[in-house]
Amino acid sequence: MDEAKTGRIVKVAGPVVVAEGMAGARMYDVVRVGELNLIGEIVELHGDQASIQVYEETGGIGPGEQVVDTQAPLSVELGPGLIESIYDGIQRPLDLLVKAEGDFMSRGIAMPGLNRQKKWHFKPTIAEGAEVGPGDIIGQVQETTMVVHKIMVPPGVKGTIKKIAEGDYTVDEVVAVCAAPASSATERSGGAEQQIKLMQKCAVRSARPVKNRLTPNTILGTGQRVIDAFFPISKGGTACVPGPFGSGKTVIQHQLAKWVDADIVVYVGCGERGNEMTDVLTEFPELKDPRSGEPLMRRSVLIANTSNMPVAAREASVYTGITIAEYFRDMGYTVGLMADSTSRWAEAMREISTRLEEMPAEEGYPAYLAARIAAFYERAGRVQCIGSPQREGSLSVIGAVSPPGGDLSDPVVQATLRVVKVFWSLKAELAYARHFPAIDWLTSYSFYKQYLKGCFQDAEQGQQMEALSAAAMSLLQQEAELREIVRLVGAEALSPRERLALETARSIREDFLHQNAFHQVDTYTSMLKQYQMLSTVLHFHQRALEAIGAGVETADIFKLPVRQEIARAKYIPESDIGKIAKIRQTIDEQIKQLQPATV
Repeated sequence: MDEAKTGRIVKVAGPVVVAEGMAGARMYDVVRVGELNLIGEIVELHGDQASIQVYEETGGIGPGEQVVDTQAPLSVELGPGLIESIYDGIQRPLDLLVKAEGDFMSRGIAMPGLNRQKKWHFKPTIAEGAEVGPGDIIGQVQETTMVVHKIMVPPGVKGTIKKIAEGDYTVDEVVAVCAAPASSATERSGGAEQQIKLMQKCAVRSARPVKNRLTPNTILGTGQRVIDAFFPISKGGTACVPGPFGSGKTVIQHQLAKWVDADIVVYVGCGERGNEMTDVLTEFPELKDPRSGEPLMRRSVLIANTSNMPVAAREASVYTGITIAEYFRDMGYTVGLMADSTSRWAEAMREISTRLEEMPAEEGYPAYLAARIAAFYERAGRVQCIGSPQREGSLSVIGAVSPPGGDLSDPVVQATLRVVKVFWSLKAELAYARHFPAIDWLTSYSFYKQYLKGCFQDAEQGQQMEALSAAAMSLLQQEAELREIVRLVGAEALSPRERLALETARSIREDFLHQNAFHQVDTYTSMLKQYQMLSTVLHFHQRALEAIGAGVETADIFKLPVRQEIARAKYIPESDIGKIAKIRQTIDEQIKQLQPATV
């Protein structure tokens, strides 16, 4: 290591260490700090003096100790072995560290992100003599029973495949040799030959390149009725889930991780409480993938960073997670990334900024808060991947936000809302009333709703679903207005039609929007079943309006036995969806029986 890249500590301020003698170092270089070799990253440079954010506890580190620059940015290892892994914020495998270190990990310990001993069976998909470039798929590895890991040509490699063979390899063994054109051969790439391994490294702070960005016009199914029917997110879309403590942010994140229509799920716990992250780490390996019946971990990557871990590691965990997600997107997969919660990441930025003595902005957050949040969410999208064969991939990002007291004017919430297209506003009152998901239908919104009709093979059915959703939302808004009247003058002041509107809105809330995550059937609802359920509730409303026009009392309508069947429709299995359509026939029969007796 060059002497110019080796310095000495002059000041320790919590997670920030100041070192001098760092002339020639670059911003965001990873460094090793002190005798314990703590991992850090240069975040500020003044002449030969560098400010370093350290990803581990700095207690016991003092002035005079050595700082060594690795001359490389913070990077992650990408290759077979990512799926089913549980990492910390800087891609150290926690499950392997537990076996090596026990329950309490030593500071400064380093362990590669990918297993160097395990052999993977590589199957080439191209032949020797083929011309390749960055992003081209040259082979594949069956990583798990659910994921085929596609081996891509890393950036900067281009030329003719000189050697490639099927066989069992570790991630750092050469699987192919590429002969570069004479004009592009460099000493850095080893002359005219460039080696391709199963593994490649990628800096986390820069987005991976794409060929073209596409319109996110395909809805990402979640199986959660309030989301899919009212506030959908698209493949390649972005969503924000703000809410106060106890309102169900983590419940929603867990449900989405299990049921979202994605090939790969990356779950990032960036600073949540330790017990919440412990639940994730213990429950995820036990969960079954609903589509294949395999363990959910066989298509998941977990990144754990809790609130009692060093604050600097929270920022790293966000970037580590989205870089891994982009890597799978580049293979042509649909990827869902859940970040819980970005508020903790923002608080870490605030603390680091304070230690660096930067000028604070609103509520003490750094002035670049909005830019950092925007840069993170902008890495989502539906894209045409670089390389051949031609393929599309998508990366959807869903970030939970934990504003103090659920205050939506919080700078983190406002900065997030400026860039995301879906807003799922969680309401404490709904959560306290045991209404889950506790998404407030009056304040939430989605800019992807225009693509909802595309969820159905039948175009007419798709248009009907769009109309049903609008009609249901209209009734819920009418209910909010009528409740104010009821509070002031009582329910007796309402007309029969208004009383029916209140009752139908209650049915929409309780029979359609309320969903039990722990019920075997109710935990997930397909779009077809959602259409049938909502159609049934609104069919009852329409027939009841006709009956009221014929002189039927609302009290008699509300007592009809079919209303119990409407309420139980959510528990009808997907295989028996036809039973919901029969409920509409029962509605017609029972309301028809009322009319002759009262007209």
